[in-house]
Amino acid sequence: MHESPIVTIGGIQFDLAAIIMLLVTCIIVFVLARVGTSRLSVNNPSKMQNFLEWVVDFVAGLISSTMDMKKGKSFLMLGITLIMFIFVGNMLGLPFGIVTEVNTPQPMFGITEQELHHAHEAGKHIALAWWKSPTADVAVTMALALMVIFMVHFLGLTRNTHHYLKHYVEPHWAMFPLNVIKEVSKLLTLGLRLFGNIYAGEVLIGVILMAGPLGAIPLVVWQGFSVFVGAIQAFVFTILTMVYLSQAIDHGDHEEAH
Repeated sequence: MHESPIVTIGGIQFDLAAIIMLLVTCIIVFVLARVGTSRLSVNNPSKMQNFLEWVVDFVAGLISSTMDMKKGKSFLMLGITLIMFIFVGNMLGLPFGIVTEVNTPQPMFGITEQELHHAHEAGKHIALAWWKSPTADVAVTMALALMVIFMVHFLGLTRNTHHYLKHYVEPHWAMFPLNVIKEVSKLLTLGLRLFGNIYAGEVLIGVILMAGPLGAIPLVVWQGFSVFVGAIQAFVFTILTMVYLSQAIDHGDHEEAH
């Protein structure tokens, strides 16, 4: 079985693999952005510049479909960062994995001699997974969702001060508990949807690999499908972020217009 390399500092557990993969994702996104914008040209744009221009237009289209672009243009860089970061993170666990088998106790990572003994008795091996999609870690996806939801509420309170809090008691004050539950569910669904899809994909890849040569064709097919799923999940996370932002900052504007 695969374990995450966990270290405990000051009573807080840190997943080294998730931290490493987050750094790798950030570096890749930064390099893509840097290469795509280093030699901008109107007459002879590079392939990377064309790709980034397509991403910008695509994200701008997402934003304009959820809110007035006059308000939404300030979220353009947020949308570009989200969709690129999540897509790259989703893809990292597809091509290969780096796993090291543990044969001796590793107190640093919380693997004791007793745990190794129980695993061997059960006919299992313990291995540390160092390379995976960071979005296959629930802590990472929930942290992304938490940042988005915090930003949504902050902007709702600061940019829509007259109307934002009213939606908690609409259409009647008795709906307040349900409206609170709805806001909490946004956090859970935003983070857990992304985690569940990417984690399940990586688990299935691991199962296919156990089939040996017989799993070669299914592995290629599933990896191709996983690219599609990873792209869809990056799109869904980004569009939901824009929808939530639109609901927070635009709430009440339409009523005033009428």
